[in-house]
This record gives sequence, C-alpha cells and structure tokens, in this order.
Amino acid sequence: MKVTSVLLLALSTMNFTQPNSLLPVPSGSLQIADLPTSTEAAKERPLRFSLVIPTYKEAKNIPKIVYQLTQLLDTEMPGEYELIVVDDNSPDRTWEIALELMSDYPQLRVMRRVEERGLSTAVIRGWQAARGEVLGVIDADLQHPPELLLKLWGEIKRGGDMAVASRHVEGGGVSDWSIVRRFLSRGAQTIGLILLPGVIGRVSDPMSGYFMVRRKCLIGSTMSPLGYKILIEVLARGRVPWIGEVGYVFQERQEGESKVTAKQYVDYLRHLLRLRLSLGPLGRLLRFGVVGLTGVVVDMGMLYLLSDPTTLALPLTRSKILASELAIINNFLWNDLWTFGDIARRQPGMRQRLKRLLKFNLICLAGLVLNVLLLNLLFNVFGINRYVANLLAIAAVTVWNFWLNLKLSWRVTDVKP
Repeated sequence: MKVTSVLLLALSTMNFTQPNSLLPVPSGSLQIADLPTSTEAAKERPLRFSLVIPTYKEAKNIPKIVYQLTQLLDTEMPGEYELIVVDDNSPDRTWEIALELMSDYPQLRVMRRVEERGLSTAVIRGWQAARGEVLGVIDADLQHPPELLLKLWGEIKRGGDMAVASRHVEGGGVSDWSIVRRFLSRGAQTIGLILLPGVIGRVSDPMSGYFMVRRKCLIGSTMSPLGYKILIEVLARGRVPWIGEVGYVFQERQEGESKVTAKQYVDYLRHLLRLRLSLGPLGRLLRFGVVGLTGVVVDMGMLYLLSDPTTLALPLTRSKILASELAIINNFLWNDLWTFGDIARRQPGMRQRLKRLLKFNLICLAGLVLNVLLLNLLFNVFGINRYVANLLAIAAVTVWNFWLNLKLSWRVTDVKP
C-alpha cells in the first residue's frame, strides 16, 4: 500500500513532457492555430505567455539568456509562461546544452530542427508548439536586453495587441554601429516604406526581432517568411489593431559570431517583393489574372466545341453564353481558393461560399454582357477573327470583374475574426 502511494505521488508530480525530451517539430503550412480546448493533459494547459528563442551556434549564450529570462518572468507570472528554444541543429550542439538546462528550468522546452533552416520559420514553428495566449520572440545573443521584456509585457497588459522593442523611439538607439551599418539599416527601412508603406510604416522599427503579439491576431493567417525579419511578416499577414512600442539600446554581441551577411539583405528585399505581390489590390490582381487565364482556356475550348462549323455549329451568342458560364464557375473556384483565399477562410461553410458564388456570377454575367457586345462588334463589324475578338473582349472586362469582385463578392461578406 505504501509503495502504491509513493508511485501515485510520483505520477501526480510528473510533467507530461518528459525531462530532457525534445519537442516534436510541427510540419505543414506555417499557420498559427487557436489554443487547445482540451484540458485533459497538463501539456495542453494554456499559459499566459510563450517566448521563442531561435538559436544557431549559441552554446555560450543560451545558459545566460535562459537564466535571465527565468528570473524576470518568475516574478511577473510564475508558472504561467514557457521558454521555447528552437535550434537549427547547431554544430556546437546548442540544443543539447538547452536540454541539459531543462531539469533546472521547468518552464523551458527545446525543439531541434534538422530539415528546416531560418530564423523566421524557426519562430513560427516555435509558436505552433506554444501554449501561450501571447507569443513572443527574442534573440539568444543578448543583443536584445532581457530586462526590457517586462516593459513590453506592460504594453500588452494595457490592452495592446502587439508590443515592439524599438531602437527609434525615446530611449532607443544602437551602441557601436558604424556609419555604414547605420546607413544600410535606414536604407533598408526606406526601401520597405516605398514598397510596403502600409506595413512598414506601422512601427518605427520594422527591422526589430524583439516583440510579442497576441495569438488571436495570427490565428488563421498563413505565414510565408523569408530571411530574418519576422516582424514584417507578422504585421503584413496578421490582424494587429493596437501596437505599443518600447525604446531599447541594441547591444553588441559578447559571445558567438554575428549572423548578419549580405545574403540577409538580399533575402530582405526578396521578402518585401514577395509581400508586395501577395498583398493588396496589385497582388490580388496578378493572381486574378492568372486565374483568368485558366478561364480563357475553358472559355475558348467550349466556344470552339459549341460554335465551330466543324463541331456542334451552335449560334455564336448562345455558344458564348454557355462557354462563359463554365469559365465563370472555374474562375470562382480558383479565386475562392487562392486569390481571395485569406478572406474565404474566415467565411467557412457552404452557405457563405454559395453567397460568394452568386455575387461573383452576377458581376461576371454583367461583364459577360459587355463581353458579348464587344465580341459581336469586333467580329461582325470589324471582321476580326472570332478567337482574337473573343480574347480582346475577355481582356477588356478583366479589370471590371476584378474591381467589383474585390469590393463586393468577398469583401462585403468578410467577417471579423
């Protein structure tokens, strides 16, 4: 009986995540899910805060950063936070050193990535495994002062959706940067403002890698980061109404080696261009145009099958209407999945999809009337080849269809998360 009691006591105090065990690496799309609703296992218990520490060759720094962060967070929210080290299989075995620390720091969890690389994706994979209502990130090299963490948390407690450590507000700055490095940093921010003013302009220091954000702001958003600037990706693809900023002085690295290379600047520019093409009317218009090309194939193929003298030889107008309706349905399915997929995913259910299809169809049918008029004008009046005339008519109404669908078919039924 005594032995049974001891075993029960041991089991009751055991953490479901075994000591010195690695977290499994999430796979699939880089999308943040809601907190688990089940409370059957202790490992699923929601926490107030999850802080991800992405690492690569930080063996000398990881004990220091874990110690300092734990001292701070134990005073603010004891037992209600977690630190998640996400290491990209460092040759100095940073992940192994972090594992050894877990017995002294029960709030520490460690993930070792072998197949993937990159700071931004490491942060997101860590967030995917996190249990916190608020998600954060800090560098492991101590260039981000850990003591600032509580000030950032203060912005969240005041109601902020995001809190960003900034070098460009009162109390902020850099320590010993050269003129060249300062110029490159400001130049990169200026380029960002030109390409993505609505994203980069929301914070004073969009290059910051030290921030926290409420999980609810990211749920359902699929990330596609490139390089180191995870904050830009979060601002661009998340839904973050209120942002607080706290000034800090960027410190010089004491241990290890800098990861800043020319490649990071190239990746930054590629990231900006990727976001520019995927966000806003321009990006959607390009996707809408690609989808439209698939509709052209359907339209032209059916027009040939229905109207050509060598096939069914139906009247041109009737053939055009049937061909266009099939193309409209094709285009809707692709647009709902891809062009306006981010909006469609926030409007799940068959009823919402049918409403979007109806609006899309009505707008495109109005465009079809214009299309038919132009086709007959070009073919019957100007004598242009029927297929060339059809192609010109399709191009003429593409902008019409895109603009009205952007404003009505998806936007008007958009629901707030």
